[in-house]
Amino acid sequence: MNPILKENINRLFKSWSIENAITIVPLPQSGSNRKYFRITGKTASAIAALNKDKAENRAFITFAKHFFTKNLPVPQVLAEDLNENLYLIEDLGNQTLFDLLNKEGFTNTVKEYYQQALRTLLSFQLEAGKDLDYSVCYPRDKFDEQSILWDLNYFKYYFLKLADIQFDEQKLENDFKVLAKYLNEADANYFIYRDFQSRNIMIKDNQLYFIDFQGGRKGALQYDVASLLWSARANLTFDQREELLNYYLNELQKDIQVNTDEFIKYYYGFVLVRILQTLGAYGFRGFYERKDHFLKSIPHAIDNLEWLIENQKVTINCDELFFAIAGIINSEIRKKFREEKNDRLKITITSFSYKQGIPQDTSGNGGGFVFDCRGLNNPGRYDEYKLLTGKDDAVIKFLEEKSDVDKYLKNVWKLILPTVKEYQERGFKNLMINFGCTGGQHRSVYCAEKTAKYFFTKPNLQVDVKHTELKKRDEL
Repeated sequence: MNPILKENINRLFKSWSIENAITIVPLPQSGSNRKYFRITGKTASAIAALNKDKAENRAFITFAKHFFTKNLPVPQVLAEDLNENLYLIEDLGNQTLFDLLNKEGFTNTVKEYYQQALRTLLSFQLEAGKDLDYSVCYPRDKFDEQSILWDLNYFKYYFLKLADIQFDEQKLENDFKVLAKYLNEADANYFIYRDFQSRNIMIKDNQLYFIDFQGGRKGALQYDVASLLWSARANLTFDQREELLNYYLNELQKDIQVNTDEFIKYYYGFVLVRILQTLGAYGFRGFYERKDHFLKSIPHAIDNLEWLIENQKVTINCDELFFAIAGIINSEIRKKFREEKNDRLKITITSFSYKQGIPQDTSGNGGGFVFDCRGLNNPGRYDEYKLLTGKDDAVIKFLEEKSDVDKYLKNVWKLILPTVKEYQERGFKNLMINFGCTGGQHRSVYCAEKTAKYFFTKPNLQVDVKHTELKKRDEL
């Protein structure tokens, strides 16, 4: 580390803690040019931020102090030396909501955190934004037509051009203006966080904290919801996004009257803009700066685009933009990502009945894990559940309330995960995970489904689920 920087950080830390720094450790950089350092003293710790962009520093510090006075869970600004482009903030640890999602999958705990995040988002948007000093916003005080056009051109120059996607420049520019004008019709008199995503939500002592809001400004409510739910890296399922969107809308209606149809009308337009902006960021960091790990998230963003188009969620007349998006979906780079996806470790998760025997592994890999679910309370012993399966809500509720299935599965996943990582590192292609119970209908089906959801969110995996007994019933 630069000796002058080290001295400046130590001086700032000592001005707050009255202790000398014992260690100053750089933290991994993400998508920005800011640098962070964890400082530990004898009894205290803090995070130092180094950022040469003075306007951005001013925005963050002003917002953080304002939000803190509103009792919002943001890091406290502990000290600042803006002449040296440094400031000190509260140390909130290392775990983000994204980390927990990636580790556990979309569990009930993770879903509750997402709901808590959306509820807190409303406090940012509706309350804290009322008397905020928008004069410090960076680089603009409103997410308006100009801001939207900046994002769309970022996508054009750093993704479309670098990925060699064909388009007519003038026609595309015309479509950008149409889209920007359309979205500018939405009510934009609220605070938007701008980068509201799971990587910017910290978890400390089971409490959520929110960071990286320096890009905040006035804008439409839909934008931040789109940012959180459609993050390519988080890769929530479409059903999960729909459930969380409905939760947000229900909570919003408690605070203000909103026309839900009107909200949804603009929502998917903001989803589109957010995905395109994200592709621009991945293109800049990946294609231009040659940071390969940003390229790994591009397939998820393209999948999201394809879903929007196939489900006709954005219906405005932007033929050239949709032509370019079709070019992305059918491009050589998409084919490359599909090939890479096919090279991923394939996990086959199967439910079965012990009466019929353990399923055979047809991959040639010699089997895998077999877990016995018969120690769990059996809903099949009760008449009201006999015709149901582990996919039905009543059975799910029974198992989650009247058995230790949550503890059981956490131990299962803890056992499996090191093998998955080892298989990935060694280039293995297949792993089989089997769950058995008496009839292969309730407990094993539930465990197989939950395990599939858990591993679905993990990177570089292909997950297939098979229910041997349910398949037999369907074939009757």
